[in-house]
Amino acid sequence: MGNTRFIPALTVALLLLNFVVSFSTKTTTNISIDQSALLALKAHVIDPQNLLTTNWSSAFNICKWIGVTCGSRHRRVIALDLSNMSLSGIVPPHIGNLSSLTWLNMRNNNFHSSLPIQLVNLNRLKYIRLSFNNFYGEIPSWFGSFPKLQYLSLSYNNLIGQIPSHMFEGLPRLQVLYLAVNRFSGKIPLSLFQCKKLEDIDLAGNSLEGDSTQRNRKLDHA
Repeated sequence: MGNTRFIPALTVALLLLNFVVSFSTKTTTNISIDQSALLALKAHVIDPQNLLTTNWSSAFNICKWIGVTCGSRHRRVIALDLSNMSLSGIVPPHIGNLSSLTWLNMRNNNFHSSLPIQLVNLNRLKYIRLSFNNFYGEIPSWFGSFPKLQYLSLSYNNLIGQIPSHMFEGLPRLQVLYLAVNRFSGKIPLSLFQCKKLEDIDLAGNSLEGDSTQRNRKLDHA
């Protein structure tokens, strides 16, 4: 009788142990993916202030790296703030592996790449701030694939061409849009009017056509 009662308890204990081991292994794997993505970014930039050079090291916990914020539950990288660090170089495709990222701020550096297509994998992003850099090329059509995005700033870059006509159909939560001082041309997409939550917009300093070219001079916040 005693042995019979012991079996269910042992089964529960084994299942719980298996869950803990599985969860721990998955968490370690995800952190390793995030770490590899950030180290790849570090390898593609010039860091004159040695901010990343001295701090972004496998000798330190990734969640304590400068500019990196991890979630309290799963310990994944949820925010990356590299603003005002005098960094230059390119943004490698590896950044698309930061699948839990909700906040991306690289404002006021000297990144000079096109926008890597792998950004489309970051569908949890709520905040993108890439202003005051030298990003070039067109805004790709997949840039409208961020259903949770609330803030988008690409002002003061070297982006060219037309804004994709259906871009804003995939940005239903967008509240702030700064695209000022690039080299955009053509008509402002009608899909912009589908952003019902849009509160602040600046498209000045381009060659865009349309009645909704509002010139809200809030460029200190771009």
